[in-house]
Amino acid sequence: MIYAAVDIGSNAARLMFANVFELDDEVLVEKATLVRIPTRLGEDVYTNNRITEEKVDRLIKTLKAYRLLIEAYNPVGYDACATAAMREATNGHEVLDRIKTEAGFDVRLIDGIEEANIIRKTNKIGFRHPDKITMYIDVGGGSTDISIMENNRILGVKSFKIGTLRLLKKKVKKKEWDRLESWLKEYKPYFGTLNVVGSGGNINKINKLYGDTTKFLLTLKKLRQGYDHLKGFTLEQRIDKLGLRPDRADVIVPAARIFLFIMELVKAKSILVPKIGLADGLIYQLYQNQKSDKSQDT
Repeated sequence: MIYAAVDIGSNAARLMFANVFELDDEVLVEKATLVRIPTRLGEDVYTNNRITEEKVDRLIKTLKAYRLLIEAYNPVGYDACATAAMREATNGHEVLDRIKTEAGFDVRLIDGIEEANIIRKTNKIGFRHPDKITMYIDVGGGSTDISIMENNRILGVKSFKIGTLRLLKKKVKKKEWDRLESWLKEYKPYFGTLNVVGSGGNINKINKLYGDTTKFLLTLKKLRQGYDHLKGFTLEQRIDKLGLRPDRADVIVPAARIFLFIMELVKAKSILVPKIGLADGLIYQLYQNQKSDKSQDT
């Protein structure tokens, strides 16, 4: 069955279609189409605390196009969420009202904890990892969301105002880095043994450039080398010589910095990068909710 999810983040608005099915009691999410438009809401919000009319108009045009694609695909269900930039914008609720009126989308505003919880659910879809305590790290434009689990038991979930666009705008305070470090140290007994899983477009690209895409594995050594290599280029050189999109070329360096900070602190030697994100989690959640509704009807 085909499902769809819309993720309105600080850096881009994504639309994903995926086929969901079960094989040997395992739920598999097979991506059919992913469309990503760099709307850059965070550039406004982390500078002026509101989204400009120009960016709102661009976002609504994007969502109108997404609405037409959803109608063409005719999925059995879809969900739409907005994250850090929208929830922090002083005009965020006004923008959501315009989206509903002009683009026909009911967009849910989710906080960092819910975002982390949704992404964490992707531990059941399409990749394997050792049975030990796992840390899920999602780095976006506005926030870094972390979940720590032991099998299916949640040990901790936290969201931090440390994101790629915030760092570019110099809007991350030292006390937020200290807050992240302090929270991570609560799990110090697990340092060196944590199974780390990363999500987000930047870590996916870093792994593609420097890691092992067949095993979805990026070692700490390769991440350090990649960070140093990327920093050695100007923004224009990352675009011209490395072939990065302009909206990826600037945020990829602060993303690498965030992942490095966390991995070095928790003494992780590698990170699993299975190409998952919020949209994958939303689709998995849609499938499970529909499955639960059907079982209650029978």
